[in-house]
Amino acid sequence: MPELKELLVEQLQDLLHVETQLTGALPKMAEAAHNPKLREAFEKHLGQTEMHVERLKQALSSMNERSEPKPCQAIVGLIEDARKVIQEGANRSPVAADLACIGAAQKAEHLEIAAYGTARTLARQLGLVNVATLLSHTLGEEEGADHILTMMSKPLVQQLTLDELGGDVDLETVGVGSKSRSRRA
Repeated sequence: MPELKELLVEQLQDLLHVETQLTGALPKMAEAAHNPKLREAFEKHLGQTEMHVERLKQALSSMNERSEPKPCQAIVGLIEDARKVIQEGANRSPVAADLACIGAAQKAEHLEIAAYGTARTLARQLGLVNVATLLSHTLGEEEGADHILTMMSKPLVQQLTLDELGGDVDLETVGVGSKSRSRRA
């Protein structure tokens, strides 16, 4: 099983790089957010992300491995895309800019969800219950963050639809939802 442990260590070090990079990117996403609830969600997830870094270090330490990040090109690309989304947001309405930021953030969340799921499976296979437990906690928080972003996007989509269609439209007709719900957004 040395190869399996090696794979797990690589996954954890990769995730350490991902989370470390996100601690630098999330404040920029929060600053770019126009919607106060979105800003708050990014700020809250920054706190969670800092805890994710600590959990990864704890997991690696419990395996007698070094907490050295292994560069993850996927997160580098996603953060660069998010940077562009923020820049392009200056030319969009606040609602459209926030929706674009949500999309960029969810791409990173999905990367994390996939990577944590794989790492947890490897830890379980190796019988590393404490590592698997740490990874499960973080995986749950990543899934929760993704769900929150999805829920936040719904009223923004409805608002943007209303704005683009002139505000006096039955959203059920255009397939977005009921008119009364959209006005509460």
